[in-house]
Amino acid sequence: IGAAKLVVVVAIFLLTFYVISQVFEIKMDANLGHIFARSALDAAAHSTKPPRYKCGISKACPEKHFAFKMASGAANVVGPKICVEDNVLMSGVKNNVGRGINVALVNGKTGEPLDTKFFDMWGGDVAPFIEFLKSIQDGTIVLMGTYDDGATKLNEEARKLIADLGSTSITNLGFRDNWVFCGGKGIKTKSPFEQHIKNNKDTNKYEGWPEVVEMEGCIPQKQD
Repeated sequence: IGAAKLVVVVAIFLLTFYVISQVFEIKMDANLGHIFARSALDAAAHSTKPPRYKCGISKACPEKHFAFKMASGAANVVGPKICVEDNVLMSGVKNNVGRGINVALVNGKTGEPLDTKFFDMWGGDVAPFIEFLKSIQDGTIVLMGTYDDGATKLNEEARKLIADLGSTSITNLGFRDNWVFCGGKGIKTKSPFEQHIKNNKDTNKYEGWPEVVEMEGCIPQKQD
């Protein structure tokens, strides 16, 4: 008896499905646009997932701009992170960051990465850093972030070269300060993209180091 009931139920279900599908097909032509438009609206209404922008920034960049997001290192534990146009150029995960000042170079016209390097400003020598800064070509976007200590070995020449890239805070960068900066070679004005937090034992988040500084924005593409 159970099997017979099951057959009847299945038969009724299939018949109902057939009838509904026939009715639906008849009305399909007339209501096709309406159905699709409505389903798209319903999908939009039910979608609670916020849109994701390049590098995870909070809003989309306008045309002819490159999205970027960066963070300084956290104490001497977590390295800095630099992302441009959804490309993570430097991070602890990529294992290409180090104590001192971390630098990423990007083509100002195309947004393509050119180079990444870090310079130890605690136990290293400033001379290679100065040579590197001098070698940067005009029209290059320059992104910098500190890790652990980025200031001890900095001299006036190095600070002047970084100031020429659009930095205003580099003159005051001190021992274990956290700093992130985005400027450019050949820039005519001061860069709006810079964050600096002083190492201060009364306000430091970590023992001996201030909290991480983060920054995001949209870099205008270099025009000919």
